[in-house]
Amino acid sequence: MFAPNQLLEKINAHIANLQYARPPQALYDPISYVLALGGKRIRPVLMMMAYNLYRDDVEAVYNPATAIEVYHNYTLLHDDLMDRADKRRGKETVHRIWGDNAAILSGDAMLVLAYQYMAQCPTEHLKKLMDIFNQTALEICEGQQMDMDFEQRNDVEENEYLEMIRLKTSVLLAASMKIGAIMAGASDEDADCLYDFGINLGLAFQLKDDLLDVYGDTSVFGKNIGGDILCNKKTYLLIQALANANDTQLQQLNEWIAKENYDPQQKIEAVTSLYNQIGVKAMCEQRILAYTLQAEKRLAALNVPEINKQQIKQLMNDLMNREV
Repeated sequence: MFAPNQLLEKINAHIANLQYARPPQALYDPISYVLALGGKRIRPVLMMMAYNLYRDDVEAVYNPATAIEVYHNYTLLHDDLMDRADKRRGKETVHRIWGDNAAILSGDAMLVLAYQYMAQCPTEHLKKLMDIFNQTALEICEGQQMDMDFEQRNDVEENEYLEMIRLKTSVLLAASMKIGAIMAGASDEDADCLYDFGINLGLAFQLKDDLLDVYGDTSVFGKNIGGDILCNKKTYLLIQALANANDTQLQQLNEWIAKENYDPQQKIEAVTSLYNQIGVKAMCEQRILAYTLQAEKRLAALNVPEINKQQIKQLMNDLMNREV
């Protein structure tokens, strides 16, 4: 069995060798740029790990793994534009360098490229894999729209938020693992187990992100904490704070949400203090643990030797205990 870092090296090398030499170069330069930014590449690594549970020739899933990674980066290109984000992985975003139109058009080209890579799967799996990919792509759009809708609301409920992050984050992790299992010839039951594992892992992963944005160690987090607080982002922490605050705490929270002129550090400290009083950190940690345990249960149900599962268990542990 390959370790996650070994699979990451493999897929990084494969993606680094991709060539987009067709004219016009102005369309493809942003694509090469964003793919070169790297990142954790969790989705293609998970696909390869799911495949590796059953087979060792992981190179056989390079095309669908590349499709998933190109698709994921396409969504980031458009997300950054919608959010007017200046940085991605410590570098300037595409729309900041090449402009809004380039971010839209190059993103569209990445979507087409993702489908081209996925279409290179073996014909015996193609219909099933394309159905999964199509459904997942549509669900991610639904999740993004929900996230945008939440920006205009202060009454977002816990179940709505969890559904939004399931669509926006979890389904792509889940689809990655299911595609890897199908490519390896796994049973339908195992493929479904791995999909469910990915859903629960994705939910726990996003909640951990919410937690780190407030309680992360800035020396290792790689960016300033409190960004979600400053933009009033509807995270699990804010939703739980609004739902569980007493009258005084709720009034203070709403005042900070409504303020247009404020000292950023003062707002972060004040809202974090309210979070501490209300106890939302523990609420988030409990929910992360619940999803992690559910993911472990689905992994345990796989019909493969226990030793084959160890690398996935270790990756899950690393993701849930990460500080970045």
